[in-house]
Amino acid sequence: MKATAWFRKSLVILVSVLTFGLVTPSDLAWLAEADTLKDTKKGLVEEEGLAYLASQNSTERKEEFNREEFLSGILDKAEESAYMKFGEKINPKIGDEFKQVILPKMEEALTEMASQFPDGKLQQLTITEQPSAGRAEKIFHIYDSLSGKDIIRFHVRQENPPLEGYWFDFHYHTYHDSFAAHHDLGKIYWDKNTPPEWTSKQKLS
Repeated sequence: MKATAWFRKSLVILVSVLTFGLVTPSDLAWLAEADTLKDTKKGLVEEEGLAYLASQNSTERKEEFNREEFLSGILDKAEESAYMKFGEKINPKIGDEFKQVILPKMEEALTEMASQFPDGKLQQLTITEQPSAGRAEKIFHIYDSLSGKDIIRFHVRQENPPLEGYWFDFHYHTYHDSFAAHHDLGKIYWDKNTPPEWTSKQKLS
């Protein structure tokens, strides 16, 4: 900075000598002042730019992907899908047992699935919106939102072993073996009568 000031003073003297005094130092003062203003503005612009970058980096850090929050959100939607599938006729009878016995195992399966993916890939996964109705097994699927391919499928099947009545068999399948293997989550007993269809609603009297 000192060298620059020295150079400017030398330039003013040199111009005065070469022009035989026709151009005085006072005439050149505006040049020095303009240069000073230019440097000041440049410094301010650079400071503003650095401040902006710091702000952007701070925002990006705040928006970093949180695996725990992601899994918590998926699990909430999974539970919601299950109760939606049970409907108003089945849910009152098995809802509590499902939450105590099946849901924790479902959470373990989802956590294990998530551990297989880096953050970037995990962020692409999402859950289906609607469970299947009637006698179909689907509770919900987790799939890649970019490719549309399923990753893990959670199902419940109605079973009727001889002389035992009806059971609900909860299980899941994964893409690792093209959804062939049956991974058990547990069973909940209904009774000896045929259970209502999934998503059934109570009739208004």
